[in-house]
Amino acid sequence: MRSNIVILTVIAVFFYLCAAVYTVWHMGSYDGRIEWAGTLGMALVGVMCTLIAFYLVLVHRGQHGELAMDRLDAELDEDDPDQGHFSPWSWWPIALAGALAVMFLSLAGPTFLIPIGAGLLAIVMVGWVYEYYRGNFSR
Repeated sequence: MRSNIVILTVIAVFFYLCAAVYTVWHMGSYDGRIEWAGTLGMALVGVMCTLIAFYLVLVHRGQHGELAMDRLDAELDEDDPDQGHFSPWSWWPIALAGALAVMFLSLAGPTFLIPIGAGLLAIVMVGWVYEYYRGNFSR
């Protein structure tokens, strides 16, 4: 994990430098005007790399060092067997993808699909959240 943090930090610095060089180069070539699309695009990629690196620093600090899955010399038995709770039989993620597809399709085409997609999205989210509170799998 520490190598990922270093790599993302190097990439962020690279994009910050690219944004600065691009801005100076464009100002020198075009009468001192700034080309905002390229400058902001490269600077925002640097910001996103910085945010991801910061998140990884917080995760590394929160788990108190490296886990066994992060080390190359670790054995299979050293890791925690409980990785979380997953429901392989759930159909709700597929329904969520369909509802989001309808929503994004409505942005590009027929706008009457916006309330239909929003309604489907609300139904699917409620169904996915309350999946384990009804039926055969209720707790």
